[in-house]
Formats: sequence, C-alpha cells, structure tokens
Amino acid sequence: MITAGIDVGALTTKVVLLKDGNILASSVVLTGESSSGAVTKAMDNALGLAGLTMGDVASIASTGIGKEEVPYTAEQASEVVCVAKGAHFLYPTVGTVVDIGAESSRVVKCDSNGRASDFALNDKCAAGTGVFLSAMAKAMEVKLEDMGRLSLESKEDVEITAMCVVFAESEVVSQVHRRVKKIDILAGIHKSIATRVSGMTNRIGVNKDVVVIGGVARNIGVVKALERALGAEVLVPENPQIVGALGAALVARERR
Repeated sequence: MITAGIDVGALTTKVVLLKDGNILASSVVLTGESSSGAVTKAMDNALGLAGLTMGDVASIASTGIGKEEVPYTAEQASEVVCVAKGAHFLYPTVGTVVDIGAESSRVVKCDSNGRASDFALNDKCAAGTGVFLSAMAKAMEVKLEDMGRLSLESKEDVEITAMCVVFAESEVVSQVHRRVKKIDILAGIHKSIATRVSGMTNRIGVNKDVVVIGGVARNIGVVKALERALGAEVLVPENPQIVGALGAALVARERR
C-alpha cells in the first residue's frame, strides 16, 4: 500500500511517498503565495520520481501550518505527532526531537514507541528559527548557506543577547562596527539560537537520543552549538526537512 504525507510549512512544502515501510520518493518546494499550488507541485514531483500517479496512492495525511489547504482528500495530523513518528521511523532509539523550522520551533519528547509524551513550542517569536537566521545573514552580508561553515572557524566567544529579530539585528550591526570578526559574530548568532532551543528542551527534559530536524538542521553551526548547549551529541537525518511529511505518511498508513 502506498501512502503520502504532506507537510505544508511557512517557507517550504514537503511530500513523502511511503510503501511497505520504505520511502519511495520525496519532494521539497517553496510554499510561496499558494499553499495548494505548492502541494500540487510537490506531489507531482514526488509521483514523477517514483513513477506513480495519484491513482496509486491509497491514503494521504497532511500536517503543518497549511494542512487544511491541501487540495486532496486527506487526514489531518498535528505537527507534534508527525515529527515524533517520522523521527522514530528513522531513529528507533529517539528520545527527543528538536524541530527548527522557518517561523517556529518545537521540542518533542518521545516514548519508546515513538509517541509524543510531552512537548514545548516556540511559535510566538521568530528567535531560534530560520527567519531569525535569514535576517542575521542579511545583516552580516553573508550567504545563508555559508553561515554554519564559517562559524566553525571562530575562536572567540561573542554574546548575542537580544532574542527579538529587530533588536538582534541592531546588536549584530553594532558588533560589526566595533570590528568584531564576522566568524565570531556568526558563532554568537548560532549560540543564541541554541540557547533558546535548549531552554525549551530543558523545560520538558532531555531523553536520548536527540534528533534535530527542520531546515535549520542543515546549518552545521547551529547543530554544533546545540550539542554544546545540551551537552550531548545529536543526530541529523540526511534530509531533515521531510521528517514531518514522513510522519504524516505513517499516520496515513495507520489510519488506512
């Protein structure tokens, strides 16, 4: 049986096709102004990669901020449930999932069966999210994809204390004017994100293994800063953006 999971995020929309416990294909596209259009594009891409048509898909589940705008008949599932299921599918020993997306971040504690037992959300402030990183990259005049690699060259500890994007941007500009090295400022930015996220994690407690997912998980600087903040190594999937969609595909399989 083939099932599909759709995760409609603020920045990107993800689709995963699943068959008999195996990922057949996945697709990630920019959400843009039309969530439904992004879903259709991502689905068509995934189906094309798998050599399938919509008629081959037995069941669909959706999650994410735009889960109600999916132009297919689909079960709806919470992001917390889906990230827990998706992470457990990839890492059966997962105890904690850290999900850092474009506009929100969440930490989910899992039991031994991959069910969410507790969670903490940060959805009212952009601090500790991809939006925060993008704003800092612009302020630093550095490519977003280069931030993590460059920050690993830092030798000095720089504190970025402001959590609000606007105030943090002003703080970063001030550091630049004081001729603080860019690599040190970048490391400070990543440390501030890790501090914010680890605070959420500590509120519900940390169960090993820790898995980091979401678009920000592709930033090695944030990952390393988070490891230092948590005092533990973390696991990052090969494609950390699709874990929620994978969880949704698992939900579709279960409910079918």
